[in-house]
Amino acid sequence: MAALDASRPTRLTIPAIGVDTAGIAELGLRADHTVEVPADAETVGWYTHSPTPGENGPALLAAHVDWQGRRGVFHGLRELAPGDQVTVERADGSAASFTVHRVEQHPKDRFPTQAVYGHVERPELRLVTCGGHFDRDAGSYRDNIVVYARMSGSRHPDGPSG
Repeated sequence: MAALDASRPTRLTIPAIGVDTAGIAELGLRADHTVEVPADAETVGWYTHSPTPGENGPALLAAHVDWQGRRGVFHGLRELAPGDQVTVERADGSAASFTVHRVEQHPKDRFPTQAVYGHVERPELRLVTCGGHFDRDAGSYRDNIVVYARMSGSRHPDGPSG
């Protein structure tokens, strides 16, 4: 699958879990060198130090499983399965389609940094949220859910290409 040029993500749809959200926020790094998180339950964020979805490399989108008692946009992320489809619309009018190939859960202290951020030769997508047991004392989940997907098609403003 040919990579697309860089273009900021603008909308994410994941039919299998009922996600259809626009207005994707930009996420950078916090002072402790961890990725920022979206400011509310409804927002998906794109990590700006990763490729844009459709470019070669692992693009990263993150959202909350829940936030301040509200169900988060990635609440159902752990339910995705190989073969499920994810589409990211982009600012240039194109869209990149991805097919899930694995879903994993990892303790936060053993986050698979290389697998999530490491170099890959093709356009891929990583979807990340919290999961596992909620630690009330720490006020956070103990694990992360990571969905790995590969680009399986694209649509350009002037028509489909694959």
